[in-house]
Amino acid sequence: MSKRIAAKHKIDRRMGENIWGRSKSPVNRREYGPGQHGQRRKGKLSDFGVQLRAKQKLKGYYGSIGEKQFHAVYVEASRMKGDTGANLIGLLERRLDAVVYRAKFVPTIFAARQFVSHGHVKVNGKRVNIPSYQVKVGDVVEVKEASRQMTLVLEAQQLGERDVPDYIEADAGKLAVRFARVPELNEVPYPVQMEPNLVVEFYSR
Repeated sequence: MSKRIAAKHKIDRRMGENIWGRSKSPVNRREYGPGQHGQRRKGKLSDFGVQLRAKQKLKGYYGSIGEKQFHAVYVEASRMKGDTGANLIGLLERRLDAVVYRAKFVPTIFAARQFVSHGHVKVNGKRVNIPSYQVKVGDVVEVKEASRQMTLVLEAQQLGERDVPDYIEADAGKLAVRFARVPELNEVPYPVQMEPNLVVEFYSR
């Protein structure tokens, strides 16, 4: 099993939730955590524990973003006008790897990060290989012509587990999308409940 697949499975089992809604998640078979002590009865989490878990779940969903980078996103969200939790989700959904994942160019968020890093994606006609690149409203994101017949891309198009959300306008028959607007929390198709307000509380301590 590759490190990336092992990481996805470990995150699901640690959280006890199928956070990407995948049919192959180990949580579909057993909900307890990994390791020999995974089946022990869980005690009630403290407020800190609840907040930490909410942060870990959100970080994990977007491909296990590093703590330093994730905290930087929070800081940017806190400086913006409006609700910090909503701003945090908006910034995460504007990441180029997140848009590539939402557009169903690739099957997983982990694959999206690698796909962008390897130079398979263009933004407004220019190649961008930075997964954390912030897509702006109106930007067109597309798979590079030479990469459109990759097995990974073709398989992702057939996935029935998820649909392209309304805030990303897909060009029918083409591997290109337009980022129409920054979504509200209730528009983001998370398979499990995300609680950005608890993430804000965690960092506000």
